[in-house]
Amino acid sequence: MTVPYEHGGAPLIPRPEPTLAALRQAVAAVAPSRLPEFFEDLQRAFMRAGDEDSVVPIRMFDRQRGVVVEIERHPETARRLHAAEQAVNSPDPEERDRAIREAGDIVRAAHREVAGG
Repeated sequence: MTVPYEHGGAPLIPRPEPTLAALRQAVAAVAPSRLPEFFEDLQRAFMRAGDEDSVVPIRMFDRQRGVVVEIERHPETARRLHAAEQAVNSPDPEERDRAIREAGDIVRAAHREVAGG
């Protein structure tokens, strides 16, 4: 089993509150290249919320962005996830399987953290 988070280093930033402003600021701090994606996803979430007359798409957006920030605020965890994402394209099926497990472990752990541990 892999370790979802490296405990040797402190997070780059504290875990943000699950608000749009706090999540935007956190994305800007830990993954600024992902800000365009943040705003595109935000727009889609609001459009879906209007279409569905529901706040669920916005809450899902908050959770999704919270998970991204949770991973990216831990540099070693982010490095491991990005390496696993690249390894999924390996011609070696065992390496692909390891990469899928690693990425899944990291993302599930981040979801648990964002949900409150």
